[in-house]
Formats: sequence, C-alpha cells, structure tokens
Amino acid sequence: MNTCLMCRRWEEDVDLRIVALPYSYVVLNRDQFFPGYVLLFSREHVTELFHLEPEVRHALMDEVALVAQALASVYRPAKMNYELLGNMVPHLHWHLVPRFSDDPLWPRPIWSEPHDERSLSEAEATAAIAKIRHALAAAGLNLDPSI
Repeated sequence: MNTCLMCRRWEEDVDLRIVALPYSYVVLNRDQFFPGYVLLFSREHVTELFHLEPEVRHALMDEVALVAQALASVYRPAKMNYELLGNMVPHLHWHLVPRFSDDPLWPRPIWSEPHDERSLSEAEATAAIAKIRHALAAAGLNLDPSI
C-alpha cells in the first residue's frame, strides 16, 4: 500500500480532478477559503526538484506556469502564490493560490494564521473545475475528456 498522500491523491480525489498533464496532476484543493487554490503534484514520486532529470524538471515548471496562467485568467488575482514546501508531505508539489488584496490574510502567507475551511458544494466545485479547464484549453492545452 502506498503511504504517500500525494501519490494517492489523484485516485482518491476523483471529484476534484482538473487535469492530468505529462509530468503532473492538478486537483482543486478541497479547502477553497482562497478561491482557485489548486494543488499541482509530480507524477513521479520525488521530494526535490533536483531529483528530476533536467528535461523533466523544465517541462514540469512549464506545467506549473501554464496552470498558474489559467488560474490568473479565471480568478484575476492581485498576485499568484507558488508554495513549494514538502516538509509535511515529502512529494514534489505546489500549492498554487490566487491571492486578492481583500482576502483576510493579505498580504501575509496563507499559512500565517488558522482559518475556517470553506468547502464548495458539488455544483460549485464542478463549475470551478470547468472554468479552469476552459482556461487551460484556451491556452492551447489538449484536455483529455475522460478526466
């Protein structure tokens, strides 16, 4: 049994899947206190960027940028945050978080103080995922309709 939370996430969070890219998976974060918050994680179980071959690393960073661009086009944030920590879940993953100047923690990091989680209804999550997928498709990404 795989004990890595991130390795299992694509299979366990089927309702939050956005897209499977060549080097990563992208899911909507269940907590939407910060609207548009997604997780992008490496398909390969590694803990550090330098564990990847240079070509894979560069392609993965292009995927991070593509998803961030799609989020920016949907949510129009004041700033996009890219969190790559891995201290608690040692699997290469990014927290891509659109930030707004009127959010309660602005301009501090999202981790600066606890907050109540905001879960979306099934319809709200489906709508958010559809908007992000549409933005990815508009950026030229060929999306797999089976996801």
